[in-house]
Amino acid sequence: MLGSILVLLFIRLPVWTILGLVPSWRPLPTWSLGRSLIVQAFQAYVGILFNTAIDAPARPRENAPDAVKSGLVWIDPTPDLIVGEVRDFANANRVQAEKVPGYWHGSRASDGTAGQRASPGEKMGSASPSDPGSKTCFTGFMEHFPNNPRVFGLEYRLTRGHPLGRANPFPSALIDAIAGYRYLVQDVGFEPQNILLSGDSAGGNLAFVLAYYLATYQLPNLPNAGGLLLLSPTVDWANTHTGARSSMVRHSRTDYVGPIFDSGYTKDTLVGDLPAETASSVWISPASLKTKVSTGMFSQIPRTCIVVGGEEMTLDPVVTLRDRLQADMGKEAVTYIEAVDCTHDFLTMGWHEPERTNVLREVAVWVDRLWKSV
Repeated sequence: MLGSILVLLFIRLPVWTILGLVPSWRPLPTWSLGRSLIVQAFQAYVGILFNTAIDAPARPRENAPDAVKSGLVWIDPTPDLIVGEVRDFANANRVQAEKVPGYWHGSRASDGTAGQRASPGEKMGSASPSDPGSKTCFTGFMEHFPNNPRVFGLEYRLTRGHPLGRANPFPSALIDAIAGYRYLVQDVGFEPQNILLSGDSAGGNLAFVLAYYLATYQLPNLPNAGGLLLLSPTVDWANTHTGARSSMVRHSRTDYVGPIFDSGYTKDTLVGDLPAETASSVWISPASLKTKVSTGMFSQIPRTCIVVGGEEMTLDPVVTLRDRLQADMGKEAVTYIEAVDCTHDFLTMGWHEPERTNVLREVAVWVDRLWKSV
């Protein structure tokens, strides 16, 4: 890996800089030289990772000394809430419910601890893990969204495979998300209608699948959330939107996720011991062109806002999911924001301006309407 990084820094970046002095030679002529170099560096770095080894970041320790300062809490497992087809998947992949950590962002109790009981009518957002990109996104939420909501980031288990050893196949992350949602409703005391489920990239997939699970199985004392905010959601791990005219090809120079799909790593690690066709199930790839879709299957999903970059390689699957939701829920219940000239997960990138701020403001309007309607 070291050699590849040195080549990137001392050969490829200088060449890209020289070529990028001519706008028509940039990945997108409307991009600045700086943005072009950042995206090209991302492309190269992701390629290096998926050609060497991808390891999951270390999970926090339960007795971490900085737990109070960082807002870390631990959530009890909820094996009794795992039912139906998901329980069958868990048994086949030998996945069990475990304690899961999460981080609170925003206001604290008077003694400085996080996770205080919800005040009457308090709104909140639950989102993907607290990596630097997500923190950038959370900061944007709290800056632009009405009433400066608290945000809870769940550190769900990340799937892993060869050569690092198999771990956490589907439905590990979903099981963790179910426990996290129960914690917010029953332990912290948020009214479900005051919770906004959100996630970016793979976390956007997880947020959607959690909402679909809650809608499908109607768990006692655990109604669905009030809204769903999907940020560049990865909703076709089976990678069925292909071909010369697909966004996977059209946007291969303006996005950096190609190696993730070309390698098949995530798809294979999620499937684990399940049949290969499970990759196209609604639980893993709700926008797959091979998913069995029936009329009304998404009708009970909460009101949804989908944000996607216009230059994303996975734009086509997001459009497919939008169309499926609108067909069942009605166009008025699904807000779709496609940001021109933006790449994957741009809301987590502080350098992606002014588009990031403009879209956050647009989403804030949607959130305000959502909260006023509950």
